[in-house]
Amino acid sequence: MLTVLGSPRRCCDGITRRETLRAGALTALGGLGLPHLLAAEDAGQLDTRKAKSVILLFLLGGAATQDMFDLKPEAPAEIRGEFKPISTTVPGVQICEHLPQTAQLMDKVALVRSLTHKAGCHNTLPTYTGYEVPVVDNTVTSERFPPSMGSVCEYLRVKEGRHGMGLPDYVYMPTYLGWGQAIRRAGPYGGFLGKRYDALTTECIPHMAEGATKPTPGSPQVVMGMPRLPASEPLDGLTLDRLRSRRSLQTQFSDGVQRIANSGRTESFNRNYGRAFDLLTSADLQSAFTLDDESAETRDRYGHSLFGQCTLIGRRLVERGVRFVNVTWDLFWGPVNIDYDAWDTHTKNFSILRENKLPGFDQTYSALIADLDQRGLLDETLVVVMSEMGRTPRINGNAGRDHWTNCYGAMFAGGGIKGGAVHGASDSQAAYVKEAPVSTSDICATVYHCLGISPELRVPDETGRPMEIAHGGQPIGTILA
Repeated sequence: MLTVLGSPRRCCDGITRRETLRAGALTALGGLGLPHLLAAEDAGQLDTRKAKSVILLFLLGGAATQDMFDLKPEAPAEIRGEFKPISTTVPGVQICEHLPQTAQLMDKVALVRSLTHKAGCHNTLPTYTGYEVPVVDNTVTSERFPPSMGSVCEYLRVKEGRHGMGLPDYVYMPTYLGWGQAIRRAGPYGGFLGKRYDALTTECIPHMAEGATKPTPGSPQVVMGMPRLPASEPLDGLTLDRLRSRRSLQTQFSDGVQRIANSGRTESFNRNYGRAFDLLTSADLQSAFTLDDESAETRDRYGHSLFGQCTLIGRRLVERGVRFVNVTWDLFWGPVNIDYDAWDTHTKNFSILRENKLPGFDQTYSALIADLDQRGLLDETLVVVMSEMGRTPRINGNAGRDHWTNCYGAMFAGGGIKGGAVHGASDSQAAYVKEAPVSTSDICATVYHCLGISPELRVPDETGRPMEIAHGGQPIGTILA
């Protein structure tokens, strides 16, 4: 699945990408004239950009955020669980004892403790789109669904005329959502905008570490591997000169076709051809996935798991100008059996989190935040951590927590975010929202706002009707810088 490529940090004329997009974003509001756009800016409909890129770390399965950063130490044992809270660099803010490295960076992180929705368990559509409706089958996707945040970024790149600039604005790793269960989950796609706005989605061959024991439900192994670009090697004997010659011939042919019929189908074909060409010939994109120039210390710091190495590549992609990068901690129990549980901890919640999930997440997340900060990229990179749902307040008979969408949390850091902030609160058992509820549409609106994209921007659905990209969501003001 390939996606339109483009968007370097600095244009060839010396104008920064930030300046280009501030101007280019004006054309994304549906072709309004300059006077209308200036009026919209005066009215506050156009947000000031604070982040150039987003890295979304998606924890599939429903992370138990009450065992991560919303602990309830005063609750009964069957609610509070086994973990103890520890202090952080923010006075009064505590998180789980098994996230010690993250605790040292909490002055750079904002917590949302009041996320809630009624769209059903394991429904990943709201997370990526803010569209909170139940789906008939959460193992399939549909072109009638709204576009994901990353796909909106791709759509705007085309509208802004940046689609011939070599790199994508949306990359999804390590493989399409649901591959590890031999299904395809909804959410991270172009939806009714069209497949041409899908992510450039990588492939991988996940495996266990050498010598690892056979995994069973409740006893997962660490998923190892590296993401790789799809179809990234040219055919034997096909040199770059021959490839460019082919493109020249195809362009001449397409020009003739366009003079006959300028249809959407033809336009889609041309873009798909261009995407494939750019993928095959983009040395910058290829180099982002080659970690030979990273020190052994850096690679060790991120961790050699599939999640850790994808996250490191995510940092390299935003350095090169990719606007939206997704890294999913996926389940792998279909094509390969390594991690039956991921964050879906119906059984042995605490041992899975203590021995597998939290150490790996703590290592990789803290490495990313510290690395971005040291490189001067944190102020222009928004890092978001979330799941499609949370876990039940009461521990079940298998020492696990079951599905729960009534109250859970998310983490924000970097561009546009007020470090150390906490928004909302759950009740004494982390069961329901006590104050300041947040919807998934509010999460998406916050991401758009930090990118300088108005959450009220409308894009055409499959019938041509304008639809708000954030579906009525509002930015979470208390966590914004």
